Amino acid sequence: MTLPLFVWLSPAFPVGAYAYSHGLEWAVEAGDVSDAATLAAWLADLADFGAPRLDVALFAAAHRAAADASALREVNELAVALAGSAERRLETTAQGTAFVAAARAAWPCAALDAFGDEPAAYPCAVGAVAAGHGIALAEAAPAFALAVFANLVSAATRLSAVGQTDGQKILAALAPRLAKMAAQALLAEPETLGSCAFRSDLAAMKHETQYSRLFRS
Repeated sequence: MTLPLFVWLSPAFPVGAYAYSHGLEWAVEAGDVSDAATLAAWLADLADFGAPRLDVALFAAAHRAAADASALREVNELAVALAGSAERRLETTAQGTAFVAAARAAWPCAALDAFGDEPAAYPCAVGAVAAGHGIALAEAAPAFALAVFANLVSAATRLSAVGQTDGQKILAALAPRLAKMAAQALLAEPETLGSCAFRSDLAAMKHETQYSRLFRS
């Protein structure tokens, strides 16, 4: 049953996703993202090479490890270590830890015990809970991927880089790419994981000292 995914991946689920732009705020300030075409290109690069692609692979790894607390902790530690900057680490651990707290209160499962009091990476937290509630990885991973990119489009809309209609067009065009990305993530092994969207990584670092900003990343 996939219905709980609609709750967990909803903007209303209390993880504070609205507060993070994944470096997009600096990209808009710098002029890298200024309209629908540049946003679409930026997101396509993230899907092919960036940290969101890595997050979907980590989601899959956590889902597979959910029944083994030691293995799940190893995946989570890897996810935190792979955060490429201070704000990326904040982005994943703040959301992940909030997700674990909310899930423990309303959607408890044995997989949550593995996190203890340690910071939880967001994709690991959601992947583990999805597995703990019996949601198949092949169904959960594409939904998680779409939710990550929907949040990025929402951030770009709030930054006035695109309007709501263009944002939805971009998501619709990205959907096949995200489905392919999720399918590939199912096959990825943790020791092979990494990302190489350097401009996005630089954007996250530059955002740390950006003078005027709306977002935490």
